[in-house]
Amino acid sequence: MDNSRAPAPGRPPVRGIDHVGVTVPDIEAATDFFTRALGAEVLYDTLRRADGPNSGAAMEQRLGVPPGTAQRAIRMLSLPHGPGLELFEFDALEQRPPALPCDLGWQHLAVYVDDLEHAVARVEAAGGRALSEPGPLPGPEAGPRNRMVYTHTPWGSTLELITYPDPQPYEEHTSRRRRRP
Repeated sequence: MDNSRAPAPGRPPVRGIDHVGVTVPDIEAATDFFTRALGAEVLYDTLRRADGPNSGAAMEQRLGVPPGTAQRAIRMLSLPHGPGLELFEFDALEQRPPALPCDLGWQHLAVYVDDLEHAVARVEAAGGRALSEPGPLPGPEAGPRNRMVYTHTPWGSTLELITYPDPQPYEEHTSRRRRRP
């Protein structure tokens, strides 16, 4: 057995989230939204609309998409202090709407912000909308200034804005901490 790829003893096998993939209806409009709302920057395109669609059995198998699906464009964005956002634009015979928090699977992206009101204003100015007023974080995340709000992107995906500058009650029971950018 080849152990050359085995992790070093005592070393965690995962270092963190590298990127989050987001399927969008229009890659240019989505890029504009994430740039304006979150300060994202374009890193590179791996497939441009002008290149022609990437399709066929190999792509369908690699991504687990239905036959007849074609990738139109793929772009990697970088968030100021977080993982990348990989945007995908597809042509598909059947495309479901964005997942809701009650659906199975990955269903929202949460970004840490320092100024929640300013972040909500940026999301709304970029074409998104807050689903409610910002509210306090509950239970083990509570703290005087610890707050969050769910928003929707212009195409309906759920984006959470969260801030927790104050200690959280769970910290009293463990030395482990959430990653705070």
